[in-house]
Amino acid sequence: MPSSTPASATDREHDALKKILDNPSVALGLVIVVIMAVPALFAPLVSSIDPTAMAPMERIKPPSASHWFGTDLFGRDVYSRVVHGGRTSLLVGLTVAAISIVIGMVIGAASGYIRVIDAVVMRIMDGLMAIPSLLLAIAMVSVGGASLTSVVVAITLPEIPRVVRLVRGIVLTIREEAYVEAAVTAGTSTVAILWRHILPNTIAALIVLASYIGASAVLTEASLGFLGAGISPEIPSWGNIIAEARVSFQIAPWILFFPSACLVLIVLGVNVLGDGLRDTLDPRLAKKM
Repeated sequence: MPSSTPASATDREHDALKKILDNPSVALGLVIVVIMAVPALFAPLVSSIDPTAMAPMERIKPPSASHWFGTDLFGRDVYSRVVHGGRTSLLVGLTVAAISIVIGMVIGAASGYIRVIDAVVMRIMDGLMAIPSLLLAIAMVSVGGASLTSVVVAITLPEIPRVVRLVRGIVLTIREEAYVEAAVTAGTSTVAILWRHILPNTIAALIVLASYIGASAVLTEASLGFLGAGISPEIPSWGNIIAEARVSFQIAPWILFFPSACLVLIVLGVNVLGDGLRDTLDPRLAKKM
């Protein structure tokens, strides 16, 4: 029966996906993330107004049919700026999560499996973790300039040690397993052992960690923008919009409310999604549940 193996594999994948989606935290977090991410992804379609276009005659207008979220001090449409700002903020979160996971996975796997370099690598990681991430990001942005690339690099660097320590801990446990020792005895190369036998066991933990890193990156980007050390002010982002709204909060609270609410919702949604994935993908927690 040649077709039985593919069918059983498909069934296992379907059951695993169903198990994940049946978790209430995963479902709730996924709904929140989708609701927040879809408008940002299709920003030019859901908002036809240029987020940088100024209209002095329309300045500080409350929410209305023509301007759903009102206008700011320069007459710019707040809804358009929030939607386009969400694209920038989410791009930072996804990029930081992807880069930090890839780099951290490689360094952590090498550090955990190759004992000669372990001490040196971990001391470097400990040094990076000793520096407050926000201060390090501010320093790097000050040196590299206010650009999207500088912000991504500044936020990614403090996140890499978290990934390295997680992957290293998993590798230290798995490298003592019998099947890894058998592969070493058979003469399998180090790269092949890491790729085939060790790294696949880190995927579940890395997926969960990536969700937390993405949420943290969005929040850090907003903090940098609020402090004036983030992306260039002419590029809309939630941090920049919130920073500009400080001076007009008492007379135009809607300028501050909407980007702040979006920031809270996306961070909440990603964290809830991460908690649900952790509960489902971690065998120890799943057994307790």
